[in-house]
Amino acid sequence: MSFPPSLRLLPDVDFPWPPPARTVIDSMTDRGRATDTDTVTNIAEEAAEEPRRASSLPEPAVWVYPARTSGASRPRPVVLVHGFRGDHHGLALIAHDLRDRDVWVPDLPGFGAVSPPDDGLDLSTFTAYIRAVCAACEAATGQRPLLVGHSFGSVLAAHTYAQTTDISPGLGLLSPIVQPPLEGSARTLTQLTRLYYAAGASLPERLGTALLAHPVIVRAMSEVMATSPDRVTRRFIHDQHARYFSGYADRRSLAQAYRVSITHTVAEAAAGLATTGRPLLVVAGDDDLIAPIGAAQSFVDSLRRVGASVEDHTLTGVGHLLHYERPAAVAQAIEGFARRMDDSGRADGAEDSGRTSTVDD
Repeated sequence: MSFPPSLRLLPDVDFPWPPPARTVIDSMTDRGRATDTDTVTNIAEEAAEEPRRASSLPEPAVWVYPARTSGASRPRPVVLVHGFRGDHHGLALIAHDLRDRDVWVPDLPGFGAVSPPDDGLDLSTFTAYIRAVCAACEAATGQRPLLVGHSFGSVLAAHTYAQTTDISPGLGLLSPIVQPPLEGSARTLTQLTRLYYAAGASLPERLGTALLAHPVIVRAMSEVMATSPDRVTRRFIHDQHARYFSGYADRRSLAQAYRVSITHTVAEAAAGLATTGRPLLVVAGDDDLIAPIGAAQSFVDSLRRVGASVEDHTLTGVGHLLHYERPAAVAQAIEGFARRMDDSGRADGAEDSGRTSTVDD
């Protein structure tokens, strides 16, 4: 690898709005390597594309939130992967609350400040990109980061980790997408969303762009996902979606990313996750329409039955936007999980079959 890259760590801030200035990884000439896909047979075809995709990754943009602690050594860093149509802003509150360790929050290809590759977006593009960011983080900090993904980011993180487990000592999944959206309890909503994106992609450029970014539709989506009764929190959520939900590169890449989001799940990577021998963290809301809590709990139970160490936390009264509605609780779960890996002194960090908790509002 041609790391470490040149990084400019951002100054300490008390609150991440407006977000810190962008930190760009300046050098990634070795963008990835072919991966062993024997343990993940159900995604072998996608993994086989890794060498081609790894050679054409876009220039990454990563926001780094430095640890607030001082000392000779710092705990391992965390890499947070955002969800569909989001960018690093969505996870900034969690990053801010993880005060004892460096947090890296990249924009995904096609979103925020990162352009899509010329040959398009698919699952292998995203996994190669995440692997490169994790490698850069390890090179810059001297420690393998803990990889954590939210929603669509949970799907990407799970596939990346199942293909290449040595990029992280464990895996965190927030609001994980464990079943195909077209089969879940919100399949009617998913069908409408699917028609919406199909129309946005097929209409003439001006009309399609206007539809995809229409403020009324963006607000409607925000209203559906927000569950908090607190008016201040809801205003904040709607403001963030109004500002950043349409921060995608173009209609083509958005349609490609949406296709990935509805055709792949965390469960596809379950076989690989179960055989790593390393711990997993699952944090979910019990009022989630997009990723129902029942599906998440079934997923956790299935992994535990085959001996995987899974720590799960259920946040009561919270829907899919736990990164906005309960960021401190999510950060606390991530910190506790990471700390147990730090304290274990072992590469896998596994100590038992799992921990379960319910966190009330």
